[in-house]
Amino acid sequence: MTKILLLAALAITIPVLGQEKVKPLTALDYMEIQQLNYKYAFALDTCSNHGEDYANLYTDDGIFIVGLNGLEYRGHAKLVEAAGGPTCERLKRLPHQSHTTENLVIEASPEGATGKSYLVYPGDQGKRGDADFDGHVGGYQDIYVRTPKGWRIKSRIHVFPPQIPGEYKGVPNTKLDSQTR
Repeated sequence: MTKILLLAALAITIPVLGQEKVKPLTALDYMEIQQLNYKYAFALDTCSNHGEDYANLYTDDGIFIVGLNGLEYRGHAKLVEAAGGPTCERLKRLPHQSHTTENLVIEASPEGATGKSYLVYPGDQGKRGDADFDGHVGGYQDIYVRTPKGWRIKSRIHVFPPQIPGEYKGVPNTKLDSQTR
């Protein structure tokens, strides 16, 4: 009987081969990840601190991928560039562009957490500002990790329609078969 109990206890505690243990997220984890997303839109839309605030939301080796064409911004310097760079050049081209992330879904993962959300550009003063980017323009698919500085984005992919955040598999829209569009 003792051997049976011992074997049962081992079976419960030994993870199945290939499965990583996922640590549950706390309420504070969810709130900190939400704050990361709120800060993201403001940092990107305003090029605050000359792009540094945006880049600091990522890990040192973090990456932002444009799912439309596969363009990658990897590492701190490139992420500063993605936000507009030290001169905030992007704001000169798109001075009133702002965006929101909606319906954020956060789930625990072996790395820390994953997220998916919709991306919306609301326009400017009730008017469309850019026919290509106002309204719903896809969403984000994220991996978050806990660092000594708090939660950070390890990777963020801007997923464009017809693809769906959370289901993007690394094939940019420009490489999709025309039949799947």
